[in-house]
Amino acid sequence: MNIWWLMAVCGAITFAIRYSFIAAEGHFQPPGWFHRLLPFVPIAALTALTAPELLLVQGEIVLGSANPRLWAGLVAIIVAAVWRNTLLTIGCGFLAFFLLQRL
Repeated sequence: MNIWWLMAVCGAITFAIRYSFIAAEGHFQPPGWFHRLLPFVPIAALTALTAPELLLVQGEIVLGSANPRLWAGLVAIIVAAVWRNTLLTIGCGFLAFFLLQRL
């Protein structure tokens, strides 16, 4: 029964955090610097999620040829920058990763 209480409390905390932003609408005006920094939040979050996966192999940073994820990620970044096509980027990244693992 304790797990159910824990889930309920965690759900209530999550709801309160998210609702606080909705309830504060119109009552709180963030400063200008806050608004100027908001466009950088998505890229910062994406970088924080992907950088460890690309750089770490068994908990250590590997930048050489022993890290196929890094090179496949670089291929995907280049494809995304040139063609701006999500499906092509994913496909080329997976293909590069598959081929680099086989070498």
